[in-house]
Amino acid sequence: MRKIVKFILKALAVLVIAIVVFIAVVFIVNKVSLKSEQSKIQTYGQLVPVDGKQMNVLIQGEGEETIVLLPGYGTAAPALDFQMLIDELTPFYKVVAIEPFGYGLSDRTNKERSTENIVSEIHEALQSLEIDRYILMGHSIAGIYGIEYVDKYPDEVSAFVGIDSSVPTQPGMDAKLPIGTFNLVQKTGFLRLMMKLGGDPYAGLAFKEETIEQMKLISLKNSYNPTMLNEMEHISPNFKASEHLTFPKELPLIFLIQANNTGVAGWIPLHEEQIKNSVHGKVMTFEGGHYLHHTKSKEIAENVRSFLEEAKVTGNDLNNKDQ
Repeated sequence: MRKIVKFILKALAVLVIAIVVFIAVVFIVNKVSLKSEQSKIQTYGQLVPVDGKQMNVLIQGEGEETIVLLPGYGTAAPALDFQMLIDELTPFYKVVAIEPFGYGLSDRTNKERSTENIVSEIHEALQSLEIDRYILMGHSIAGIYGIEYVDKYPDEVSAFVGIDSSVPTQPGMDAKLPIGTFNLVQKTGFLRLMMKLGGDPYAGLAFKEETIEQMKLISLKNSYNPTMLNEMEHISPNFKASEHLTFPKELPLIFLIQANNTGVAGWIPLHEEQIKNSVHGKVMTFEGGHYLHHTKSKEIAENVRSFLEEAKVTGNDLNNKDQ
């Protein structure tokens, strides 16, 4: 019996040592890799001063009208992630892709990631670029930031376009998220291991190979960084704070959303509710995943352009009647 107990204890000791060594190897490999990968990340866009830091912004196209693109939560390299959509829009518009703090090539920040702060920082970036009239187009959680943005700066936003965008009243946004676990996964280097063992999120998509490589490098650098985790912590209160907000009825409003979102009950009716009082509002559905702009960029650009032209005609007709 003593020999068996001794053997078990030795086996457990070996197992514990092996686990500790494994964790240490994962941690060291991640630290070394992050340092070496930093030099492989290629710059794009331009840095603008915001709140004493630098925010990265990609500007493409020379159209008379400007579209400002806002990313969904956790999109590590927004300007690259939006690239196919940007390419479809730039023959007709000037497109400004914002990378908020903690995203892409922008600095990180210790300032709380409340909607108020995020909106204010985006506005300051646009002010730095002397852009004061634009169409706001946002993916996912940008639907929450967008509705407050319009409420705060109504004279600057000429239309809002939501790409499978969040709705303030959607269910399930009060769930408690395992922020500590995400923080641990990031700090120990296990995020890298999980990403390596997981499937390729860009498989089958029309991104250029060099763009995919850059997005992967920036994802390893940015995912679950302290700024993003602070934003995650604010998701529930940010949704709660936006519940009383609605888009102005005169603002052209179009939502391009998933036809079959199984994760959120009533996805289509929630968006239809948002446009019910709009003078010019529209909901369009597409077969595809949450990142519709990965597979439907051409259709999105065509429908947005058509909608905005119709809204312009409708607005002119209403103005003529008023006169």
